[in-house]
Amino acid sequence: MKNILLIGIDGGATKVSGWVINYQEQTQLFQLSDINLQKKYSDYPDFNPGYTPVDIKTQLDEMNKEIILTMEENKQGDVYMKTAADVIIGLLKKFPEKKALIGIGMPGLKTADKRGISAIANGPRMPGYSEFIELKIREENLTPGAPIAHLGSDADYCGLGEEYSADGLFKDVRNAYYLGGGTGVADALKLEGKLIPFDQAKSWIAKAWEMLCDKGISFERYASAAGIQFIYSRYSNIPVEELNNNHIYPPQILEKALSDDKAAVDTINDVSIYIATLIYERITTIYSGWFGLFSFVNPARELTEKDHKYRGVLLDRIIIGQRLGDLLDDSKQTPLLWSRIIERLSELFSKSNDNRLKKKYLQNGRFKEDFIAISRLREAPAIGAGVDAWITCNKS
Repeated sequence: MKNILLIGIDGGATKVSGWVINYQEQTQLFQLSDINLQKKYSDYPDFNPGYTPVDIKTQLDEMNKEIILTMEENKQGDVYMKTAADVIIGLLKKFPEKKALIGIGMPGLKTADKRGISAIANGPRMPGYSEFIELKIREENLTPGAPIAHLGSDADYCGLGEEYSADGLFKDVRNAYYLGGGTGVADALKLEGKLIPFDQAKSWIAKAWEMLCDKGISFERYASAAGIQFIYSRYSNIPVEELNNNHIYPPQILEKALSDDKAAVDTINDVSIYIATLIYERITTIYSGWFGLFSFVNPARELTEKDHKYRGVLLDRIIIGQRLGDLLDDSKQTPLLWSRIIERLSELFSKSNDNRLKKKYLQNGRFKEDFIAISRLREAPAIGAGVDAWITCNKS
């Protein structure tokens, strides 16, 4: 490890964060170093703030054919890839004597070789992502220790970060669910001691963004920082752009709710109800299979396997991470959000006819608060990216 530079990249919706990751041989765990770089896409002159993605149906149709990038897509994609390359190159230049292993987490569906992005809801497609970055590295006369093996999922990387980090909350528990809320939502599962990617379990459990609540809105809106802002915008009739300009984000919305701002109160109440409902769905779907509590964003989506292999498993921990975790933690000293989530969970489990569920999660009719843990790993996806690069290299 002395001659290896381990880099974890979290490619978000607005910026790229890169960290040097330290490996602790005694514990076989990973930890963030204090060396990191962040760059925003918007800092680049060619960045288009009004960029409109290609219609998602077109993207999905072209996934298995030739991907035809538009001129605007090419230009915006170059900005995204150059941002990531500049972060990586900046970290490499700090340790020119070392060979680097680079892990990269990015949203979107990946190309067949997993090194590019073939479909993405809120950005440009970038089928040549890894190749572009490797070219930029070579142009700087730098050499990574290995090619970029693949691009990973930020959700899966949150799970890896929580499992292999010294500060992770997956590592000391056998069965747990992770919900991370930032710009979007990250779901991760650990069952019977193993990390289970949602893509491998899609026949019996859905991702949060796929499910619609009874208001016809994706659960992602209630579990992500950007989504909570969207809900408040609808209640207050204030455009999201104006909220951003006035620096009104979920923490400020919680403050407004505590001051009896009606739109903020309605927003926080909705978030409380649907976070609790989502937690209840996770616990019960794992324990007894899908009961059709919700509909799906995609009407054709089906969960075909109710009798899955993990039926009967009771989760030991719910982990809430990223900005959503910070928000819930901040609300513990208030009568809103955290206490409302606990109240709603208490109601849902009290109505259950399953005594095993009640015994596990209720105490004197109240949901046991210590089942929900707040993650301090804001950079879990970057740690997970580094862990994946390390594991991949040691497998080859």
